[in-house]
Amino acid sequence: MKKLVSLILLVLSFCGQIFAQELPHLKESAFKGGEKLEYKLKYGFLSAATGLLTVTDTKSGSGAPAFRLYATGKTAGAFALYTVKNEYNSYIDGKTYLPYYYTENIREGGYRRNDKVTFDQKTRSVSGNKGDFKSVVSQTFDLLSAYYFARNLDLSSVKPGESFKLTYFLNDEIATLGIKYIGVETIKTDLGSLECLKFSPEIKPGRIFKKNSKLYLWVTNDGNRIPVKANVDILIGSVTLELLKAEGLKHKLGQRASYSK
Repeated sequence: MKKLVSLILLVLSFCGQIFAQELPHLKESAFKGGEKLEYKLKYGFLSAATGLLTVTDTKSGSGAPAFRLYATGKTAGAFALYTVKNEYNSYIDGKTYLPYYYTENIREGGYRRNDKVTFDQKTRSVSGNKGDFKSVVSQTFDLLSAYYFARNLDLSSVKPGESFKLTYFLNDEIATLGIKYIGVETIKTDLGSLECLKFSPEIKPGRIFKKNSKLYLWVTNDGNRIPVKANVDILIGSVTLELLKAEGLKHKLGQRASYSK
C-alpha cells in the first residue's frame, strides 16, 4: 500500500528531456500563484488517497521572483487504516523554473523521513542529507519542480512515438526517467470532456507492476497543461489518478494556447 500511495506524486512529477539536450521551455509559465489542484487516487473502484498541489508567489534569497510549490498526499477511505501523509516543498526560479531548494516530510505508517536539498544549477551540484552529488546535465529537478517545469516545455517539434528523458534527485541519488509521447486524445473527466496530450512514463516490473504493465498519463492540451488522469495496471487490479478540482488557473480549463498541439 505504501508504494501505491507514493505513486500519486510520482505520476504528477512527469517531465521530459528531449534526446538528453537542455530542456527548452516557454517564455511565460503555464501556471501562476494561487493555483490549486486536487486529485484522488483509486485502487479499482475504491478511494485510496488524495493529493493537493498549490503554487505561491515568493522571492528567492536574492530578492528575485520565485514560486513556492507545495504538494501533499494522504491515504483516504478504507486505506486510511494505513496512515500516509507526505508533504513536499520546492522553491523554483521565476524565470528558469529550476529548483534551488527542496524539502520533504514523509510519514508512512511508522516510517519517517525528512529531507532538505539544495540545488546549484550553475555548478550542476546537489546537496542532500547524505552529502553532495554531481549531475551530468545542466537542469536537475526534484520530483515536484519537474512536474511544474514539464508544463512549460516547448513540445512543438515532438511527434507521436518519440521518447523523452528527465534527470531528478530523489532518495539521495540522481536518476533519470524515460517518457514516450503517444499523441492527442480526448477523454471524459469529472470536469468534462478535455482534449489531452497522452504520455507513457516508463515503469519497472517487480513487486507492484506486471511485466507488461503500462503507465499512461493525460495532460490537458490547453494553456494550463495540467494532468487530469493517469492509469496503470498492477499485479492485482489497477490504480487510477483523477483530477477532482482546479482553481486559480492561469487560463480557462480547455482553452487552447499558441503552444497547444
